[in-house]
Amino acid sequence: MPDTASAPALPVIYRTTIVPEWVDFNGHLRDGYYMVLFSSAVDALMDLAGLDDAGRKATGHSWFTLEAHINYLHEVKQGAAVEVRLQVLGVDAKRLHVCLSLHPERQAEVMAVSEQMLLNVDMAGPRATAFAPAVAAYLQPLAAQHAALPRPAQVGRVMALPPAK
Repeated sequence: MPDTASAPALPVIYRTTIVPEWVDFNGHLRDGYYMVLFSSAVDALMDLAGLDDAGRKATGHSWFTLEAHINYLHEVKQGAAVEVRLQVLGVDAKRLHVCLSLHPERQAEVMAVSEQMLLNVDMAGPRATAFAPAVAAYLQPLAAQHAALPRPAQVGRVMALPPAK
């Protein structure tokens, strides 16, 4: 398999190893633990953007997930070293649209993809509010850097069966 040098230049924001408690009777990562991995990656992104514990306390802000879609592409097995990469698809005053991809560590193969819409929330309300200036200053340049990247095929897909005939 190719290494990350041949893969798109997406930042790795989370790494872990698949532990036995996350694996089902088929020896594969359970469905729900894919979301745990992607959620942990969002937590890491929050830390990078300045919303670590100290940042959340200082601003009173946090992020809520408004919508999340997961595409399961390849099985993930116990003991696998994996990483989550980030592509920012868009950002406005209070929302962040991201695509997170799960890979074997330092490899290009995509094992799963999660598209998510995140909302900045003032926890005093709680109510939607604009990103703190420092957070916006981190996210906006990242979104601009990623704007030229191709959109992953899984982004924007709708789940449906064809109409019955």
